[in-house]
Amino acid sequence: MKRKWIMLAMLFIVPAMLFSVSCAKKAVMTEPSMTDTSAADEAARQAELEKQREMERQKQMEEERLAAERAEQLKAEAMQRDMMMAKNRFLSENIYFDFDNATLDYQAQELLKQKAMWLRDNPDGNVVIEGHCDERGTNAYNLALGERRAESAKAFLVDLGISDARLTTISYGEEKPLDMGQNEEAWAKNRRAAFVLE
Repeated sequence: MKRKWIMLAMLFIVPAMLFSVSCAKKAVMTEPSMTDTSAADEAARQAELEKQREMERQKQMEEERLAAERAEQLKAEAMQRDMMMAKNRFLSENIYFDFDNATLDYQAQELLKQKAMWLRDNPDGNVVIEGHCDERGTNAYNLALGERRAESAKAFLVDLGISDARLTTISYGEEKPLDMGQNEEAWAKNRRAAFVLE
């Protein structure tokens, strides 16, 4: 009977021991600590901030590049506009002479100095200087007077250092008046030397 009790005890004790041992071997799942999660979140947040800063820096650099390009373009356009204005002024400003005269007055000399500066700045420009007269006088006389006027302007420019080879003269006499009027105001406009680029 003792044996039965031992067997019975074994029957209950052994399974109980096996059960407790198997429970002890189960792995306990632990949740990650809050410190690990916070560090990972902070690292991700810092990486995102750095990425945003880099994007902002790139954007700012691109905006600066575009602004610099635009400034250069505006500068080039302004220079081009200034050059065109100077060229138009060179071509449109005539020098004027007194009646029956080919002498350059002070105003004509000052204007020719400006034209000489333009010619120095534009060394490829060759110029035809046209001599013109009013309608009074014979055709032959006015052609000769127009030639003296053109030559007078040319000589002044050569004295200012402009190459003689860049300057050509021609006389139109009274053939190409600016003003068709029959009065002193119209005649004064017609007594001129005009400048044409070749």
